[in-house]
Amino acid sequence: MTELTTKKLFANLSAPVLYEHAVALKEAEIARGGALCARTGKHTARSPRDRFVVKEPSCEKNIWWSDQNEAISEETFDSLLRKVRNYLSEKEVYQRDCYAGSDPKNRLGVRVYTELAWHSLFAGHMLIAPKAAELAAFKPEFTVICVPGFTAMPQVDGTRGGAFILLNFKKKTVLIGGTAYAGEIKKAVFTVMNYLLPLKGVMPMHCSANVGKADDTAIFFGLSGTGKTTLSSDPLRRLIGDDEHGWSNNGVFNFEGGCYAKVINLSKEAEPQIYATTERFGTILENVVYDKDTRKLDLNDGSLTENTRAAYPLEFIDNAIKGAAFPHPKNIVMLTYDAFGVLPPIAKLSYEQAMYHFISGYTAKVANTEMGIKEPKATFSTCFGAPFMLHHPSVYAELLEKKMREHGADCWLINTGLCGGPYGVGKRMSIKHTRALLNAALDGALAKVKFTKDPVFGFGIPAKCPGVPAEVLNPREAWEDKKLYDAKCKELACLFAANFKKFNVTSKAISGAGPKL
Repeated sequence: MTELTTKKLFANLSAPVLYEHAVALKEAEIARGGALCARTGKHTARSPRDRFVVKEPSCEKNIWWSDQNEAISEETFDSLLRKVRNYLSEKEVYQRDCYAGSDPKNRLGVRVYTELAWHSLFAGHMLIAPKAAELAAFKPEFTVICVPGFTAMPQVDGTRGGAFILLNFKKKTVLIGGTAYAGEIKKAVFTVMNYLLPLKGVMPMHCSANVGKADDTAIFFGLSGTGKTTLSSDPLRRLIGDDEHGWSNNGVFNFEGGCYAKVINLSKEAEPQIYATTERFGTILENVVYDKDTRKLDLNDGSLTENTRAAYPLEFIDNAIKGAAFPHPKNIVMLTYDAFGVLPPIAKLSYEQAMYHFISGYTAKVANTEMGIKEPKATFSTCFGAPFMLHHPSVYAELLEKKMREHGADCWLINTGLCGGPYGVGKRMSIKHTRALLNAALDGALAKVKFTKDPVFGFGIPAKCPGVPAEVLNPREAWEDKKLYDAKCKELACLFAANFKKFNVTSKAISGAGPKL
């Protein structure tokens, strides 16, 4: 743990006091309704290429060193730490003591030092506040230091640019500098948890989670744009959390105490609960445009960034539920937006197929070329969260498989992308059909129907589902041009195979669970 010497230290201030500090220091302004509006300057999203891990004996053999996990030396870290500590010695600094993880047996005590008042409020929202007795005896196990005003000099400091996110497991310290994007704090802690928990047999997950009336927990993996937040927000089920969870012997537990939702083009009709948080005291709005005179928000304005965000406590969502841990999942849902239009709206995966698709972390995006031509582009993000996974992907996959087998969880692949044709021809899956298929999977209705095996991907496709036309279920049947479907299916299968090769997975059962070319 790293201690600081500062001009003045403000420890664990309340939200109203932090509001006052943020406004007085011109860090932020208050919008109509009471939300605190802050702008992050140059960096309006994470900077994954600026994140490094200190290579030292305690962690060297555990980390999967790659383009995603780049190493820096202890000397480089120590030099920057000295500069940061010197920089903060003449600053007023905010301290926030909190936990990552709601399960007392698996949580991590984190002390967050921030240069900005609103960052302290953010950390308090995103992590879990200790109870009064816990705070009095709080002993941090990890320290995060966030200094947006300190910019590195790459040629001197050994960084890639002015921004840096450095993780040191020997010193149990994270250094963040040169960026005011608050998400770096949240994801740095998540990355630390993703390293520490597997060492004790706990599965960390980049997923949302909810629980039904029958105590049936479901977890939802999925990259941005796949519908993870929408589908896990169900009025008939309680929301455990929307982004980061662990799966231990005690069940599923939330890493966080709040939500960090994208709000660009947010609709009051489509997302009423999230929309309501944007007009509430305590919510932090990042890079949201508002009228300077009336302070009225314009959630449709992406002129600063398309990655506008709202950070708020979990209790701001009406159907959210808090607890140390929740029952072991009965269903694992992997979401993908398939812009090729060849994957079925729902498929049941074997354990081996679940591991293959988990390691792959597939979705597809439609990219605009310079000439305006649009084509689907496959995107693979290992374990549905590659930038935050420090171990080899097989470590997380084996842990997930072990948990699934122990507790008899079913795994479903749901395509929220296109059906009936390729991009330009196919239409997006109906949310009504997707919801019907998801409900049928979660309530056990699909367990009673017959499944056919997909000849290329090998997963099971249900023959019928209440509320969903039969022709929608089998993607090939939904295409008029069957030969074009076969060609696109082969194209996607080849992309899967090429991506999977780089992991050098030794298990033939898992590597053999991919598409057959």
